[in-house]
Amino acid sequence: MAEGRVLSLQSHVVHGYVGNKSATFPLQVLGLEVDAINSVQFSNHTGYPHFKGQVMNAEQLEELMEGLHLNGISSGLYTHLLTGYVGSESFLRAVEKTVHTLKKNNPGLLYVCDPVMGDNGRMYVPAELLPVYRDNIVPLADIITPNQYEAELLSGLIIKEERDVAAVMSWFHNKGVKTVVLSSTDLGSTSELICIASTKNTDGSLTQLRIAIPRFPVNFTGTGDLFASLLLGWLHRTHDQLKMSVENTVATMQSVLSATVEHALASTCKNSGAVPPAVGTAEYNARLASLTKRDLELRLVQSLDQIRNPKPSIRAVITRL
Repeated sequence: MAEGRVLSLQSHVVHGYVGNKSATFPLQVLGLEVDAINSVQFSNHTGYPHFKGQVMNAEQLEELMEGLHLNGISSGLYTHLLTGYVGSESFLRAVEKTVHTLKKNNPGLLYVCDPVMGDNGRMYVPAELLPVYRDNIVPLADIITPNQYEAELLSGLIIKEERDVAAVMSWFHNKGVKTVVLSSTDLGSTSELICIASTKNTDGSLTQLRIAIPRFPVNFTGTGDLFASLLLGWLHRTHDQLKMSVENTVATMQSVLSATVEHALASTCKNSGAVPPAVGTAEYNARLASLTKRDLELRLVQSLDQIRNPKPSIRAVITRL
């Protein structure tokens, strides 16, 4: 495997796992060097009742990039750029300049864009970021990993059933994106999520794959950041084999989330002196519902072996269009 170095530009938290804290460790385990720039630095993620910290501005990003440039570090060293959460329009425009600079220095650089804007029908970034992502950032991306809501925001199209996905994928491909991965959609059921990916082949045809993912009955934070980093890592390791990369990514995600839930339940039961309930029982569901954001911080370090060597049990179905 050729050596790779990722410039990862997203959020940072002191405690917990979102943004760069969620992405750096898995990428390193998969053999890539990671240089991280933080778009924000918070005490913890914003799902907690309180958080404190700083939001980086465009000038600070440009200053850091200038330092890398002056030392020759940004001149062809990076093989990948990964971007995630950005909190302001000016900073996102500075990200656009960074993409142009890095691609000029290394035309072979692969840009993986996770357009973090919202979920479940709600935007949690300023609305003015949407047109910048749509018109300026998306055309620069080689790979993009929106969730369903973000894909709908960007394309202006609504996904009500699986046949609607083709038009959304075409919108991204027509913008110049080679590979589109909808990391999660609501096209499944109460028990499963559907991930759909599409990649443009050299002959202009499309290869699309679909994979059904068991749904956990709790909400995690940082999973989109983890998904994008794992996908980048596995595409690098497999020389762009999309099916294997998605399957390994999903297998790792399932392992990490299972470990997180098991640890959270075991900890809360230990603290109360109770015995962990059987899966699927009313007591099990009640205890899941009582878990806090702190209980559900991702168990990444403890999942080292699963990140390094996932064992996919869920297979993707491929269609060539």
